[in-house]
Amino acid sequence: MTLSLNDLPLRDDLRGLTPYGAPQAPLPIALNVNENTHPIPDAVASDILDDIAVAIRDVNRYPDREFTTLREGFAEYLGHGLSPEQIWAGNGSNEVLQHIMQAFAGPGRTVFGFSPTYSMYPLIAQGTGARWIAGTRQPDYTITPEEAAEQVRDADPDVIILCSPNNPTGTPLGLDVIEAVYEASRGIVIVDEAYQEFAPRDAVSALTLLEGRPRLAISRTMSKAFAFAGARVGYLAADPAFVDALRLVRLPYHLSTLTQAAAVAALRNADVMLGMVEEIVEQRDRITATLEALGYTPHESWSNFVLFGGVTDPRATWQQLYDRGVLVRDVGIPGHLRVSAGTEAETTAFLDALASIGSAS
Repeated sequence: MTLSLNDLPLRDDLRGLTPYGAPQAPLPIALNVNENTHPIPDAVASDILDDIAVAIRDVNRYPDREFTTLREGFAEYLGHGLSPEQIWAGNGSNEVLQHIMQAFAGPGRTVFGFSPTYSMYPLIAQGTGARWIAGTRQPDYTITPEEAAEQVRDADPDVIILCSPNNPTGTPLGLDVIEAVYEASRGIVIVDEAYQEFAPRDAVSALTLLEGRPRLAISRTMSKAFAFAGARVGYLAADPAFVDALRLVRLPYHLSTLTQAAAVAALRNADVMLGMVEEIVEQRDRITATLEALGYTPHESWSNFVLFGGVTDPRATWQQLYDRGVLVRDVGIPGHLRVSAGTEAETTAFLDALASIGSAS
């Protein structure tokens, strides 16, 4: 007899939900999950392996529970006068966000975000027992400070999460919006800057807003710009008291010795690791220009992907690209698809495949 979820005493609020997961398929060109498709440079990979080889000799012992060296590395990388006491890290930024929601959301509390946004936010919120509230954006996916503050005041949430630049749209978020949301709220405000390294060089990070705002946290990841998605390393900067709150909910020794060693070595090579960002931005802008030439409507993006409209039948176009060996993402926005900026060769393969389907009608 085969059991189903309905046969188990699952929490009522989890019944009917579907696990998160983008399609995984063995296609030659996979541009659907916003990975950095550039491999880590050989010299850096060797350096990381050297550190892992040293660390594995002590793998019979539990890791540094406070990941001290790694926090020092993140503080130095982020700058802005941050101290290690203001840094937290986890197995990907999703776990960092989960820690925040475990500490500040939970049963009887609410989490608010402006839709459309990263689809994991409501799932993480619901996993902690909190209720997700979806705010709205302008038709071009931007948000004004006035509208943002009004929506936040009306919802009065316990946790607010702002994705900057926004996934899946790539939309930049002004610091004035973040300030307005913070002033209008009583709860925690998270700014998820997973794609910040792909923004224009003169773009100012929300890290500049931390001083004097103890309810504010800025989340980052090594998955994108550092090409470290498989290592699962995310982190945040916040007030030391905020970081203390996360210790209450984290599992003991949640960052392995090997993860810490790999991340510290990658940070030591940050200049080389980030060298590929410029090429990715170049391919992103090439995608945007070519999509326009093909009659599609790409949205402004400060990330490593492009959301484009003008797709008459997203499912059919997705399948036609799939049949040509190219995997993109249908994010559920009517008339749209999303594609990650890959290497020059991968970008060419996507654009050639899309052109072979025909221009947008």
